[in-house]
Amino acid sequence: MTTEATLPSTSASPTARQVWTRARGVVIGAVILLAAAVVIAVIRSGAEHGRLDPRSADPNGSRAVAELLDDQGVSTRLVTTLDEASAAAGPDTTVLVAVPDLLTDSQQSRLRATTETSGGRTVLVAPGSPSVSTLAPGISSDPAPSFDSTLAPRCDLPAARRAGTADTGGFRYQVTARTADTCYPSEGLPTLVRVPAAEGGGDTVVLGAPDILHNDRLDDEGNASLALQLLGSRPHLVWYLPSLADDSTTDTEPRSFFDLLPSGWLWGTLQLFIAAALAALWRARRLGPLVAEKLPVAIRASETVEGRARLYRKANARDRAATALRSTTRTRLAPLVGVPVSRAHSPEALLPALSSHLHGNGQSLHALLFGPPPGDDTALITLTDQLDALEREVRRS
Repeated sequence: MTTEATLPSTSASPTARQVWTRARGVVIGAVILLAAAVVIAVIRSGAEHGRLDPRSADPNGSRAVAELLDDQGVSTRLVTTLDEASAAAGPDTTVLVAVPDLLTDSQQSRLRATTETSGGRTVLVAPGSPSVSTLAPGISSDPAPSFDSTLAPRCDLPAARRAGTADTGGFRYQVTARTADTCYPSEGLPTLVRVPAAEGGGDTVVLGAPDILHNDRLDDEGNASLALQLLGSRPHLVWYLPSLADDSTTDTEPRSFFDLLPSGWLWGTLQLFIAAALAALWRARRLGPLVAEKLPVAIRASETVEGRARLYRKANARDRAATALRSTTRTRLAPLVGVPVSRAHSPEALLPALSSHLHGNGQSLHALLFGPPPGDDTALITLTDQLDALEREVRRS
């Protein structure tokens, strides 16, 4: 049995326990994040039940405003399809579109063609960029929302002046229509806009936030007054809640995958990416230069060598490993051939002394001691064996 066979073999591959130790922080963080997402989804799903539904008594429902309108003699009819909403439009009817952004492009065009000549009023609740420019030409949604919920009217619209301050802060709009009434501005842009129709005596009201229609906000500020005046100007109110069951939702225009994703998912993904980047910067920080410390216990030289070898192998640092091996070999060979250690790394001083001592080829010695780094692990092992053989030969000569 040879000496090499009696040495214990060490595997450089990490064990399952080491893999789990390194990855458990990430796994636990992912589980916590997933659990938090599920909890938030459950909470939000319960909170959104009956949102802007005139039959719902939930906080985000609108039953209270429907009952107040009924007391004033205004009938409220709930519809869920575009055909019903279009058929009900008329000069004595207000059509409220609860969630305009749910309408497809073709639905928006059909609804606009019906309401602009009906002579009635159309109220759009918090329309964003996907719908407002089609349903209310001359108005576009500003990317930055209002950070103030309660705003003052600051306009001449009678309904707004009588209501006073109200919770209209939400979407802000850029208006190019000259005849439009712009009310409740936030940083110079209105959150409520009324655009008279070109003919027929009707108009379109764009409301930046649905808060004045919610049951739990109706008694705040002038919300009730503003809601009743906007929705009670005609004897009939058609409350249009768009539904996915509507046959008119079929849109023949091609839509990309990103068009089908809600905007909240895109913002959430961006926030997670920023959080991951900040976490990476935090984990990679260095608070100052490296400080050498004495080890509290003595470590065997073989363990140190093995540890450095693993680091080199993990980083594929064959060049650093070859440089360390050649430098150490030159340092040990220099005194054996009469060269000062200070000049051990000078080819002009070391190679002639080695060549005369061994009577060998100077070019081969130069490639061995000062050559390029090995290209793979096999070449690195071959270099190690050749350096050992060279040192043994010098010591025997």
